[in-house]
Amino acid sequence: MLVLLLQTIQWLFLTLLAVPVLVLLVQVVAACWAAARVVVLSEQRPRIAILVPAHNEAGGIGEVVAGIRAQLETGDRVLVVADNCSDETARIAREAGAEVTERRHETLRGKGYALDHGIGQLAADPPEVVIIVDADCYLGPQALATVARACMQNNRPVQALYLMHAPEGTGPMRKIAEFAWLVKNLVRPLGFQKLGQPCQLMGTGMAFTWQQISQANLATGHIVEDMKLGVDLAEADQPPLFCPEAMVYSFFPSSDSGVSTQRTRWEHGHLSVIQSYVPRLMVGAIRRGNAALAALALDLSVPPLALLVMLATVSCMISVVAWLALDLMWPALASIVLVMCIGVAILLAWSAFGRKVISLGELLSAFAYVARKIPLYFKFLFNRQVAWVRSKRDTE
Repeated sequence: MLVLLLQTIQWLFLTLLAVPVLVLLVQVVAACWAAARVVVLSEQRPRIAILVPAHNEAGGIGEVVAGIRAQLETGDRVLVVADNCSDETARIAREAGAEVTERRHETLRGKGYALDHGIGQLAADPPEVVIIVDADCYLGPQALATVARACMQNNRPVQALYLMHAPEGTGPMRKIAEFAWLVKNLVRPLGFQKLGQPCQLMGTGMAFTWQQISQANLATGHIVEDMKLGVDLAEADQPPLFCPEAMVYSFFPSSDSGVSTQRTRWEHGHLSVIQSYVPRLMVGAIRRGNAALAALALDLSVPPLALLVMLATVSCMISVVAWLALDLMWPALASIVLVMCIGVAILLAWSAFGRKVISLGELLSAFAYVARKIPLYFKFLFNRQVAWVRSKRDTE
């Protein structure tokens, strides 16, 4: 009886684990080999407003605004929301040529509230398209025009390619983090884009029609407000599109404290979204027969890559022990196959997209990177982060 119970638990866990593993593998294979979708954008460029939420960004806001203004045309605007700032963010942004609105509130803090405030300021003279760019992000060539045209032409939210780079001279752990980010923000959404499926919103490089963004529920303190907004829009039959032709980029903090704060917010937020929204989206997809909702639920079900590797490895070790001790062969073989699927997906992603980011030798040292993140996941179980916290910048 005990053996049967253990086997049932094993199969249940392996079934749940197989979903994100297979989604990852399908996305990577599609990104590598599926035919590219031909995107023909209209020549007509809509009037745009760039919304930049900023909290104590005096060290870099001037350069960011200058980069944005270089891509603006007549009638476009750039609005910086200096949110609860205690530095010179507002003054420097104005001197760089941006419109600036300052917001202060003792309790309602976070990016979502800043965005809501900015939309309220734009309402007096609404643009056709609003593009959100974080205050530490830089633009690739023609990024604004590309996402604006894609948004207007498809009448759907559009997410640009958002990359994070490791600072020069950093060690292999930062390079592994950059590769994991590349898989999450380029390889996986590209695979789903080639299969005609939506993507998650990534927080910056996001374009919306005025109607979409003005009706969205932005005023929340959600730890990953971008993921929540993507879910809300998908449930309103406006699933986001991925536009890899446009790029925004930023850099990981070089300090360990900055990386730790950033990683905790992203990963605790992602796990909270899996817990709260994936079942809801899947139920909604089944009830409405909505393939886009189902695809977004599957995409969201894939946890951070390090955690997925950790879960598959631990599951495999336990299953092999159970095989040797209790002759439970089939669960062990299934867990070995799942580990192999993750390995194949990672190597394919590295071969096609990651060679310039990290060497194969550095990639094979990733187990140390995974081990360093174990406390972060235990913290999620017992003391998870629920409030938005800004990461420390290198300019501070």
